[in-house]
This record gives sequence, structure tokens and C-alpha cells, in this order.
Amino acid sequence: MGSKRITQLSGKLRAFNRAHPDAAEDFVDAFEDVLADAGLTYDRVSARVKKWASLKAKANKKAEGTWLYPDPWEDVHDIIGVRITTLHSTEIPHVIDAIDDVFQVVRSVDKTAQTRVSGGFGYGSHHLILRVDERAERLRDYQGQLFEVQVRTVLQHAWAEFEHDIRYKRATELDPQIDRAFTLTAGLIELADQQFDQIAAIREPSPATQEDVAFSAETLPGMIAMIVGNTVPPSRSEHYQWLEELLHAHDITTATQLRHLLDPKQIAFVRDGLSYRFQPGQIRLIDDLLLLTFGESHIEKTAATGAHPQQRAPRLRHRLDALNRARQADPSIAQVLER
Repeated sequence: MGSKRITQLSGKLRAFNRAHPDAAEDFVDAFEDVLADAGLTYDRVSARVKKWASLKAKANKKAEGTWLYPDPWEDVHDIIGVRITTLHSTEIPHVIDAIDDVFQVVRSVDKTAQTRVSGGFGYGSHHLILRVDERAERLRDYQGQLFEVQVRTVLQHAWAEFEHDIRYKRATELDPQIDRAFTLTAGLIELADQQFDQIAAIREPSPATQEDVAFSAETLPGMIAMIVGNTVPPSRSEHYQWLEELLHAHDITTATQLRHLLDPKQIAFVRDGLSYRFQPGQIRLIDDLLLLTFGESHIEKTAATGAHPQQRAPRLRHRLDALNRARQADPSIAQVLER
């Protein structure tokens, strides 16, 4: 059974390569057209057809004695693989939106978000399993073909390539210090990506980021920087998932809503009202802006969240009392909040 599967798979790969000798170039051209039509900037598009040795090894994988890919030609989705690298992470959602307009999305997995939710640093990439349909005119010869696309920043790509080379291409057992070094480096790369997001937002605001687009934990640092500039420092990267939860608790999910919340007059009022003895980062400032805007509702909806939920409710009420006193001293803030 196993040898027959492999023999059939080999024949299908040879037949595919004979029918599509320029498959990699065809997919690169198609994706470059998609990104150009959407007016998006990116670093590079590359593609490859899986080599026989790699496909055979994947087809032979088992879990508890069962084939992971019973019909490998249909079940292995990266026989054709496309990689898109971007200069900074705020471009990634727009690249994915452009892809969604032209291909059928079978599965979408954000590896960066998965790693962040688990509380660690590591492999960062967005993986899409796509199917070619009639919308992809340049790929009409590949109708129905499943393939994989990876979208990542150039820094994520550099980390992943080096880590793969060290971890999987060398037979020797790795020193635990190497694991630790890779984890530390991944954290530095994540921080560098955030700084690139801020630089791009400040120097070259993209028209796409000014539309009413949804944000995510990954895009929040750059989007906030685009709105407030460098006047508010970024917070720790692993905390933006929590900030996304705080905003979603009040149905704030788009760039337009975020821009309204980050009104300069509201920011100035919060700074004066709370008399910070430190420079608040993006997350703390937005938490206080939500408190100013929604009052007790913000406490009720978010008091059980965060790293120290037992302390959060009393701290929020203390800050709300200070904001309410400031509101009584300056009633004009009500007009700003009502807009």
C-alpha cells in the first residue's frame, strides 16, 4: 500500500512538471500582478514546486501508525509554494486582502499570533492555503490547484531561514543555548518589526491604512503610531493581544474608530486629568481613553482581564474618580466625547 502510494505520487509529480515546466514563474507573475493591481508595496515574491525528495519524505509521515497524508497529491497542500515578503508588518493584512479578492481561501493561519498567544517568541508568518479559481486569469491552466502562500516580513523570513538551516538541516543535537539564542533573537526581530511599522507610518502613511480597515494585535502598534506619531511610545509587544481584547469589548475594531478614540483633545485631557508621573505607553493610554469614554462600562467589561485581574477593578475606579473630577472642572470635554 505504501509503495503504491509513493509510486503513484511520483508519477503525478512528473506529469505535473511536464505539463507545467514554468509553474514557479507563472505563480510569481500572477502574484506580482495581484499586488501591483492593489497598489501595494512589498519586498519580493518567490515560488517553487516541491522537489521529489521533500514531497516523498512528507508523504511518508505517520502519526500513531496512520498516514498523515493518505492521498498525498491532494492532501499535501504545499506542492506549489509561494512566499511574499513585506518590508513591515502593517502591509501584511493588505496583502492578504488583495489575495482574497483573486483566490479562494481554504485555510488561513497566523503563526505569529499563535506564538504570541502562547506567550513566547518564535516563528512568524501568515500561512494561506488557496485554490485557483476562475478569478485568477493568469493561472487558468491551474484551475482547481491547491497551493500554499506564506506572507512574512523580511526580518521574519531571515530568522526563519537561519533557524531552519540550523535546526533541521544538521544532524547533530543542538546545544540548549542555541534554543535560548533563537528565542531572544525572535524577540528582538519582533521589536524591530514594530519599529519599522512606526517609521513607515510616520514617514510614508499609506492610503490603505487610512481606510476603514480592521486592525489586529500585530498591526495595532504601527496603526497607533500612524495616528499619534512618536508622541506615545510603544508598549511590550506581547501585551497587544490584550489591547485588542480591550478595544473589542467596546466594539472598536477598525482604524476609523481607533482614530476617533485617539482624539488629541481626549489625549490631552487624560494626561492632565491623571497627572502621569511617567510617560504612558500606547496600551496604558488607550486603556485610560476607554475609561474616559465608557466609564463604569469599561470596568465591568474588562476588570477580569489582564495579568492582575484582582487588582484591576480598584485601580480603574481610582483612575475613573480622577477623570470624573477633571471632567467637573472642565465640562467642555463632554462635547469632544459626544462627537
